[in-house]
Amino acid sequence: MDLGIKGDLALVVGASDGIGLATAKLLAAEGAAVTIASRDAAALAARAAEFGAEAMPCDATDAAATAALVAGWEAKHPRLDILVMAVGGSQRSSFEALTDADWQRNWEFNILATVRLVRDLLPALRRGHSPRVVLFGAASARMPYAEQIVSNVHKAGHVALVKTLSAELIGEGIRVNAVQPGRTVTRLWTQRAAKLAAEEGSTPEAVLARFAQDIPLGRFASAEEVADVAGFLCSPRSAYVVGQSIAVDGGITRGLL
Repeated sequence: MDLGIKGDLALVVGASDGIGLATAKLLAAEGAAVTIASRDAAALAARAAEFGAEAMPCDATDAAATAALVAGWEAKHPRLDILVMAVGGSQRSSFEALTDADWQRNWEFNILATVRLVRDLLPALRRGHSPRVVLFGAASARMPYAEQIVSNVHKAGHVALVKTLSAELIGEGIRVNAVQPGRTVTRLWTQRAAKLAAEEGSTPEAVLARFAQDIPLGRFASAEEVADVAGFLCSPRSAYVVGQSIAVDGGITRGLL
């Protein structure tokens, strides 16, 4: 399918690996001029060279770094048509073991980093061609996982952010939506599987197979499968989709809402 984004200017933050990288590659393959950003400058440069993207290193949790990213974008580009925020993560811990600093750090990672960059890039988005913003949340917003209370809370707040922000910006023609990935084969999951396998005397493949048993589809997603949905939301093909957080989770979230 031609997504109709050829020539669009796209910025994908959190794109040195995983779903963010897969999304950036999809947008580039569809003809968008893609810039990727992440805090790992070396990995970012290597990934950008793979598919002809521009690289702009940035730690999205650092206000000074995000200000520099925005200034760099404004200096180089006349507008911003597509903004993708693939920033966030979880922290496995019991409630009692979490400190104030843990809660603050995860808040900055899952919420504030996105709030700050969307806000500071609004002038560029307002100059964009039918500007689109796609944020990445998580399936845990709808089905909280055990031992992940801090990220469960913030990912639920992410849904409210998308709904409220989309309602506020749609009058200016800026369309905001989100993708909620479920269990996906990324570096974080492969590292976790390797750690658990070592602790259990098992194999990473066996660990992933065990976690896949909860998924009605019976397997983890690939990063590319999640990116396909993000790409659709980045395109005019989804022009009537506004303020939605779309689960791409193999059916693991069973609730009605």
